[in-house]
Amino acid sequence: MSDDPPLQLKPRLAISIDQAQAIIDRVAPRRRVAGITELRGGEISTILEIVLADAPNRILKVYPAQLHWKMAKEVYVHGLLRDADIPVPRILLADDTRSVIDLSFVLMSKLDGVELSRRDPELSHQEQFAIFAEMGAALRRINEITLDSFGYIGPSGVWTPHPTNRAYMSAQFDRKLTEFCTRGGDRALAERLRTGIAARAHLLDAADRPRLCHYDLHAGNVLVTPEGKSQLCCIVDFENATAGDPLMDIAKALYYFTPKDAARREGLLAGYGALDRPDWKATIALYRLASMLELWCWFAQIGKADALAGLTRELENSTSQAVAY
Repeated sequence: MSDDPPLQLKPRLAISIDQAQAIIDRVAPRRRVAGITELRGGEISTILEIVLADAPNRILKVYPAQLHWKMAKEVYVHGLLRDADIPVPRILLADDTRSVIDLSFVLMSKLDGVELSRRDPELSHQEQFAIFAEMGAALRRINEITLDSFGYIGPSGVWTPHPTNRAYMSAQFDRKLTEFCTRGGDRALAERLRTGIAARAHLLDAADRPRLCHYDLHAGNVLVTPEGKSQLCCIVDFENATAGDPLMDIAKALYYFTPKDAARREGLLAGYGALDRPDWKATIALYRLASMLELWCWFAQIGKADALAGLTRELENSTSQAVAY
């Protein structure tokens, strides 16, 4: 078991009107700050809405000290998206000088909409299919953006470049299985997982070009119209972005669905379009395993111990049965 203290997330900080005004003055010096509200969402960063008296509000995203580099990463990824037909906020200011507040932050435009997670429960199956189809179409456009190498994206590009998807994912599986054991996971289970992954590693060869992957597309990271017909307004939170296989992105999005979510799952896949890959279902099942393993390690790292037992059961089940889609 690792003796490292849990990672500290969502910094708790009080930003004064004067501090908010100093931030706004750098991009819109004639605009007056009328208030500050903390918003829901964001497991890692603190999200604040700066209310302006005479202009559209702005969003302030503040990063924890231990993950300050994610600010530069988000700026980099938004740059990749600049010319894509995808609704994302515009970054107005990025600051890691700690001259106004003692943490790194970005100031972004605020796009209208509410989290899909707030509207989703009230939607009919037909409406759920339609909005998740919009999400699937947007995900495809994200995945059309290519990078030079496979790997996790850091502050200024791929952090540890890999020439092939198999090389990248093999390194990821090895790293996460090692971390799983270090953080108290069952070593016998880790070995069974390692054996099963090795037997399916050939599935990773079909992805021949690294593509931009959001890698955390779910109802909490999508804004939709607040009333009437649900329509996609914005996709947010590219902190987990990766240069990888689009099927990995799809697998992560599908992971959040339960057996009752058929309309959402079918909508996402229909909106995304044809998956012209041999063995795509088996490949998604392998990436689903990667998602579970990463999530187990993440929850262990941040001290969310109550979630580990359920994920351990999922990992155990993955060694003996295929996941159906």
